[in-house]
Amino acid sequence: MIQELDVDGVPTLLAPTGGPMRAGLTFRVGTADETLARSGITHLLEHLALAPLGLADYHVNGATAPVFTTFHMQGSAQDIATFLTSVCANLTELPTGRLDVEKEILRTEHSSRGTAAADDIPLWRHGARDFGITSYPEWGLGALTGDDLRQWAARWFTRENAVLWIAGKAVPAGLRLALPAGVRQPVPAASSALPQTPAYFVGGSRAVVLDAVVRRRTAASVFAGVLERELYRALRQDGGLSYQTTAGYEPRGDGNATLRALADALPEKQDAVLGGFVDTLAKLRVGRIEQADLDAVVAKREDFLGTAEVDAARLPSYAFNVLTGERNLTVDEHRAELKAVDTHDVHEVAREAVAGALLMVPEGHRADWAGFTEAPTRSADTVTGTAYREKEGDGELHVGVDGVSWLGHGGPLTVRYAQCALMLTWPDGARQLIGDDAISMRIEPTMFDLHPGAIRVIDSQVPDDRQVLMPARDPERIPQPRAAAAGSGQREPVKRSWWEIPLMVVSGLVALVIGGGTFLLTLGMFVTETAESDKGWLWSAIAVGWLLTVILALPIVLLRRRRR
Repeated sequence: MIQELDVDGVPTLLAPTGGPMRAGLTFRVGTADETLARSGITHLLEHLALAPLGLADYHVNGATAPVFTTFHMQGSAQDIATFLTSVCANLTELPTGRLDVEKEILRTEHSSRGTAAADDIPLWRHGARDFGITSYPEWGLGALTGDDLRQWAARWFTRENAVLWIAGKAVPAGLRLALPAGVRQPVPAASSALPQTPAYFVGGSRAVVLDAVVRRRTAASVFAGVLERELYRALRQDGGLSYQTTAGYEPRGDGNATLRALADALPEKQDAVLGGFVDTLAKLRVGRIEQADLDAVVAKREDFLGTAEVDAARLPSYAFNVLTGERNLTVDEHRAELKAVDTHDVHEVAREAVAGALLMVPEGHRADWAGFTEAPTRSADTVTGTAYREKEGDGELHVGVDGVSWLGHGGPLTVRYAQCALMLTWPDGARQLIGDDAISMRIEPTMFDLHPGAIRVIDSQVPDDRQVLMPARDPERIPQPRAAAAGSGQREPVKRSWWEIPLMVVSGLVALVIGGGTFLLTLGMFVTETAESDKGWLWSAIAVGWLLTVILALPIVLLRRRRR
């Protein structure tokens, strides 16, 4: 049984465990509550709260997710009491002396983190806001101050916005949760950057990934298990096309859940994997649900519900539901709902998942043949304003009073100032604007015939709290037109074609033979007596010989001039 208690005004959940004691303090705040220009503030605050604790002889960690942040630990009752008491004290009195150090640690963490196949999916579905922010670097770190962090902590890290969970016999003696008063914060509304679904986009991974948002319910979690079994059977067991085939289900806290499935592929098998993946979705969407798969998924869940540790294992998800205001089921209620799921329920979820699906396909592939619409990569409209020509190419940059548009290769692209999620600024004048819809536009002043006041107009229209100053760039990394590079003496070498040298050698040899013979014949006309009847054709032969010599030498001259 999970008991509901209260510790210093913080809702507390307690469940027995036969293993080591563990506990967590979870807050209803995450990356989805941030803006792109302030991204990283929750993660930085989490690091600051843990930094003074130093090395520990027990398992301790923190995690920042889209809608929650948690501090958890496994150890003795006394260790847990000391850990959580210290975390709350650090949240109340932030150790801002380590601010710069922790910023560097977070930057290092980001640079060393590998790229996962599904990293870009949030921005394609949600744009550059709320649930889409996890796809971007933590660009807000540089400008964050101690006051910024203290204001963030006072709003989000409060006792009313927290839940404590403990897997153990009792609340540890001496535990104190000295948190300020506040209010329970609702889960942010999820935005959408997809005008139409089902949709697809081309990713940089070799995997095929499905992302779907479905109503949270037991049948939806069962569908994820059925989908995983179908993908495994079709793409790995029968086809031998994929090694990894997975599917998962994760509640989002707003009455919906994210359903995600993945199948990897070798480059030469990507066509077959994409086709098999789509066929599997189509099979489930039309209602061809294998009863054996449904029974196997339900049985596996029932086995988990029958374990002695089930209540302790459910504590983190139970705390999440308390924070988000969603209903918690008892073990018996959960078991009853599992038994009630039938193939009709799974079919209904399959139709819902495919209807709102976002499919990531490998580079060089499409999915419009399967009924998926390409996710937008361009803007639907442009702004009017002063046009500035591109120095190389035929593109134009339009700088207006309400936004900026690019008309050229890959366009049109438009970012309106009112919908600008972030503008990165460089000391050399470069700007990168990212719209709420994730449309991104890079402006390099060196590549346009820009009036000096154009950048000032953009800077004045984008709100200051959405601008992030970037470090100065190495001059060699600043793009320059080819004409400018040539003017500075930095010419690009001309590459020879494979046939140039053989042509020059053959032309030279033949020209040498014919020219040499023509020279001897010409010399002979002056030093020897020649019959008058023969002089006419001999001079004609000499003229033809010299003409051929010039023609054969011409490729050598032209190719050498081209090389210079």
